[in-house]
Amino acid sequence: MYPYRMSNVMIGYLNLATLLASLPIIGAGLWLARGSSSSSSTTCSSILQTPLLAVGFAALLVSLAGFVGACFHVAWALRLYLAAVALLVAFLLGLTAFGFAVTAGGGGAQVYGRPYREYRVTDYSAWLQKRMQDDRYWRPALACVVGSKACPKIQNWTPMDYLQHDLTPIQSGCCKPPTACQYSGGMPVGAQDEDCYRWNNAPDILCYRCDSCRAGVMEQVRQDWHKIFVLDVAVLAALVCICSCGCCAFRNARRSRSQYPYGVNQTSKINPRWDYWWR
Repeated sequence: MYPYRMSNVMIGYLNLATLLASLPIIGAGLWLARGSSSSSSTTCSSILQTPLLAVGFAALLVSLAGFVGACFHVAWALRLYLAAVALLVAFLLGLTAFGFAVTAGGGGAQVYGRPYREYRVTDYSAWLQKRMQDDRYWRPALACVVGSKACPKIQNWTPMDYLQHDLTPIQSGCCKPPTACQYSGGMPVGAQDEDCYRWNNAPDILCYRCDSCRAGVMEQVRQDWHKIFVLDVAVLAALVCICSCGCCAFRNARRSRSQYPYGVNQTSKINPRWDYWWR
């Protein structure tokens, strides 16, 4: 009977763990998609849906192929598994590098005497700015911001509340005017930032048309992307680990046709060594 080998057992358990880990990744992607479509998500990071679902389903399929190939000694499944792992590793590396590039910068500036930060559009990458300027991306994001009901939560705050409580990026950019704005009788005074003139106290207007609102959404996207990067790195490390074991498991699966690794005589050659008769 073909003996169990450590590489096969190890890759079986690692792929089982990766398979189980891919389920919450897929679930998170579906939750983001559902939240954006129903305008009930507080993150409003619809850009995350596609890469998150792609990583989850790819990890699921690769784990299935590797698990079946390693545990049942199916050579073609392991061959498919190794090729898929190489493609997935390349995809994750590219996604991680691209994500770090487009989410560079940002972070906002601390408002003096306040616990929250304020954000500017120009602090973010040109790619992200272009996405937020495009109505195809901005309108769903704005609908998500309005539907998330982030602003009504602070609508009845007093000036003292703003001195004591922190704000999310969306609340800081979309639910109030910039802190530097000065008003007299509800009207902006003097030359100020354009967002000061765009602000309106009406619940359906507020600062939704402000550049600070776009900046708040971009900051939320940046923070969510960085969370996904941690997940990408963890999945990437697991794939590299099981890939090294996969090479050994693939070799063992090819040998499983015989009861012995190298035939009945336990040698890798048809003829014995030259010194066989001298011993």
